[in-house]
Amino acid sequence: MLEVEILAFVGSLENIAVLTASEEGGAPEVAWGDSFFYYVPPGEEPNYQQQPFATLVCSDYPGFDVESQLDRPGIFRVNIAVGRDRYRHLLGHVAADHQQHHADYDYARADVIVPHPVYAEQGWVSIVNPGPRTAAQVLDLLGYALELATDRDKRRQRTGSDSQD
Repeated sequence: MLEVEILAFVGSLENIAVLTASEEGGAPEVAWGDSFFYYVPPGEEPNYQQQPFATLVCSDYPGFDVESQLDRPGIFRVNIAVGRDRYRHLLGHVAADHQQHHADYDYARADVIVPHPVYAEQGWVSIVNPGPRTAAQVLDLLGYALELATDRDKRRQRTGSDSQD
């Protein structure tokens, strides 16, 4: 699965904004080329200050997020906020216990769903270069993450608060 295919899929979903970091947009150089996927309620403008429901990153963030070794040629990673319940279902342990399981994963291995190396405890998973084993599941999880973001926005509008799943 290619980056452009993921971008096209997410771009085809309703009520979505995709922000690709660039020099022109004022993003730090380390983030140039990374894409952030946001739910946008109907009739509203995108709020790029909120948390995205997924991202597509193509380079390491030195001193912060390097375990996926994204600086290798042709390597990218899809990150998806699947929530704590789906995280547990996918990985067999609760997100809050990620540090206890951190060494169990090869975060640089392609086409495998693993905890996000930094944001696992918030219910995020990652896939380096989705391929035959994970491509369909990645698309399903992106749709699921959008549903979670939509539900979270509806709760926020009802209660005036923003809670994690």
